[in-house]
Amino acid sequence: MAESLLPPNATALDRAAESVMVKHLDAIAQPHRALWNPDTCPMETLPWLAWAVGVEAWRSEWPEAIKRALVRNAIQVQRQRGTLKSVRDTVASFGGDISIREWWQTTPQGIPHTFELVLTITGQDGEQASAAFVQDVMAEVSRVKPLRSHFSFVQGLSAQASLKLACVGRPVAYARLDMDVN
Repeated sequence: MAESLLPPNATALDRAAESVMVKHLDAIAQPHRALWNPDTCPMETLPWLAWAVGVEAWRSEWPEAIKRALVRNAIQVQRQRGTLKSVRDTVASFGGDISIREWWQTTPQGIPHTFELVLTITGQDGEQASAAFVQDVMAEVSRVKPLRSHFSFVQGLSAQASLKLACVGRPVAYARLDMDVN
């Protein structure tokens, strides 16, 4: 054994135990790395991870993708809590698009420390989100927004359409007539 952590006066039993541990240490499962990663954490332990990183609201009816996104963004949101960036990150965790206009960006200027939140959320498979889901998003926005600020809420609608170009050809016969008038 070239690299032993044992002191020079270790007994033969200590050295035998160390050699067995070195050979079989890789066979021991180490799930703690997977448990602390929101992408690889099993669903049954994900609520515990959410609690550990500071997620304040948790609903069992939320889809798995939203739960994992909330856990993934939790530390960043906690660092920036009280800013509009944290509001944007929270809404992004729910899979929504957001447009924010603060009081000084409106014409005429609005009431100080207010903002307008235009939220566009689509549910699973392109369906519009339910009222309870939108209420949950608004509750999370209220938790992370600047405390002195108040907001008005507008729910937007997102739709996708495609434009297809169709061409129709029609054969045309063209003849040039030259006439001489005498």
